Amino acid sequence: QVQLKESGGGLVQPGGSLRLSCAASGSIFYINTVGWYRQAPGKQRELVAVIGRGEMTNYSDSVRGRFTISRDVAKNTVYLQMNRLEPEDTAVYYCNADIAAIGNYSYTNYWGQGTQVTVSS
Repeated sequence: QVQLKESGGGLVQPGGSLRLSCAASGSIFYINTVGWYRQAPGKQRELVAVIGRGEMTNYSDSVRGRFTISRDVAKNTVYLQMNRLEPEDTAVYYCNADIAAIGNYSYTNYWGQGTQVTVSS
């Protein structure tokens, strides 16, 4: 059984930083594309950052230059370093990944349960 679990959210003042982690566990053969999404109250879920094969990355315009996505392949973990946080970054942040499990080598899409990020003074 493959699972994704986010951690690292919390309350931070404007201008501060947080690092989110997304850890995949279970019988994992390969993790392909991983994305961080966020959903603020009353708004649709939006893609914030994505990392793919060859460590290709992409960011939404609203976070480019402030957020950095990276991964530790050995730990099956993807990080989202968030700097210069703004109140508009307040949302629940979700991890999403395409993962091939051992014994079933086609990709299945998984979501984590989310972690709350609140930017407020």
